[in-house]
Amino acid sequence: MRWRLRAFFERVYEVVEQIPEGMVATYGQVALLAGRPRSARYVGYALHSNPRPGQIPCHRVVFADGRICEGIAFGGPDVQRELLMGEGVTFTDPMHVDLAACRWPAGL
Repeated sequence: MRWRLRAFFERVYEVVEQIPEGMVATYGQVALLAGRPRSARYVGYALHSNPRPGQIPCHRVVFADGRICEGIAFGGPDVQRELLMGEGVTFTDPMHVDLAACRWPAGL
């Protein structure tokens, strides 16, 4: 079982590395593209244990409603928001990206 989880995590990292600068994907979208459409929570686990920070742009993954992470990931929501805004991602309010404008269309 453990090797399957590691293999899934690697597929998650491969998908997230493809999200273009200035765009975001949802956890569910990444799960679908990684081959396990009902595993959005495991995408979160994978990103939390990112083995290549700075190379795997985890900050480009958001919740289904466009909400950014409120926890300690990326240093908190302010850091994630700053990273995304620095790439040109627009927000509808301080905690939600504008998915209509910035969602990566892969898998949709």
